[in-house]
Amino acid sequence: MPNLKNPSSPADGYRGRFAPSPTGPLHAGSLVAALGSWLDARKNQGKWLLRIEDLDTPRCIPGADQEIMRQLQACGLCWDEEPSWQSNRQELYKKALERLNELQMTFACTCSRQTIASALAARSVITARNQEMVYPGTCRPDEIHPYQMADALFSDVAWRLALPPNLTVEFEDLLLGKQTQDINQAVGDFVLRRRDGLFTYQLAVVVDDAEQGITHIVRGADLLSNTARQIHLQNVLGYASPSYLHLPLVLDEHGEKLSKQTMASAIHTENEGQALQELRKAARYLGLRDLPHGKETSIAEWLLAATQAWDRKIISS
Repeated sequence: MPNLKNPSSPADGYRGRFAPSPTGPLHAGSLVAALGSWLDARKNQGKWLLRIEDLDTPRCIPGADQEIMRQLQACGLCWDEEPSWQSNRQELYKKALERLNELQMTFACTCSRQTIASALAARSVITARNQEMVYPGTCRPDEIHPYQMADALFSDVAWRLALPPNLTVEFEDLLLGKQTQDINQAVGDFVLRRRDGLFTYQLAVVVDDAEQGITHIVRGADLLSNTARQIHLQNVLGYASPSYLHLPLVLDEHGEKLSKQTMASAIHTENEGQALQELRKAARYLGLRDLPHGKETSIAEWLLAATQAWDRKIISS
């Protein structure tokens, strides 16, 4: 098992990944993210990994992971190492949380969403729809002390990361340019492990990317606001930070992001013709226009042409 204080250093060259949640089959938006990350890895002669992010077990659908893998393979998007499942990596997340406890960076929180909403309302703070509520610090003690018993970290409370004051993180997105976020103002002390015992995406993805030696992360722009938190966690845990590229989102007719929550339709990959058509639609979102379009074109030929045409600069053009 990797030492979390000294995670494995990135392998030689580029290591990317696609990390879907098994809450349903791939839809057009998730295929754009998969294709973009695959093309970026292939253009840079790197490796592309598949990670199934099945931490949020109540939302996971049995068999969805296998369907996602079938769809990717039908589209010719094959991974270079054995797939991993976050549900098999709980011990790594536990060790990371214990390490943050040793560093006096965690505290227990018993707040419900309603408690937080009420505290914010009392301060006349209104949270917009689909925006994360900024934690008001209700349970944060004046001084943070490490808990001496490891079991105390896994009791019926949420565990939050205590942020230093005025924490501003800057990073360069390979597509969007310079990004800056004041994490205190944007989200406040954020949750690492929920009251129901589930580790959060923020902690798990940081641990996984470090342990797997990921050097480049290509994903949808809906995850852009998470990046500063993840870079901060990387810093405090002593991990290297990957490069980031956030792709434009695929929107529905109402201007909403395509997602399983908005009942986005699954892509059709029952035969090669359907899969190629889905790939061509995804490529248009990525700015790839002059690719083979003949009926006799195979998926392998099309992907080779797409790889040769891939250029990060044209995505938003």
